[in-house]
Amino acid sequence: MQLAEWQSRFAKLEVNVAAMSYDPTKVIAAFAASQKIGYPLLSDASHTHVNAFGIRNEDYPEGDAAYGIPHPGILFIDTDDIVALKFALPDYRKRPELTDVYASVAKLLNSSEAQPGVTTTE
Repeated sequence: MQLAEWQSRFAKLEVNVAAMSYDPTKVIAAFAASQKIGYPLLSDASHTHVNAFGIRNEDYPEGDAAYGIPHPGILFIDTDDIVALKFALPDYRKRPELTDVYASVAKLLNSSEAQPGVTTTE
């Protein structure tokens, strides 16, 4: 929900916002409609992207109701489809501060020294 408040700020940087969940598409669609989410909510119910990004919480084995849940985080994927920044926290009750994410993205986009593939973990 906090991301919705920051969407217009990221838009000024010409950055698109999207969120991904391990929930099925019907659950995500209902949530998006009830909360009037103005950015894409993507479903990764098969855990394909969670596993590809290496962010699946390994505390929950296959068969557990929480299997496939990712560690909370934010990825900034550049126009070359490279993860240029990664903000991840091990505790599911905490989320990266969007002020920090915004500042890092703005700095990367405005830097003439920006290197593709640079990853920052907080």
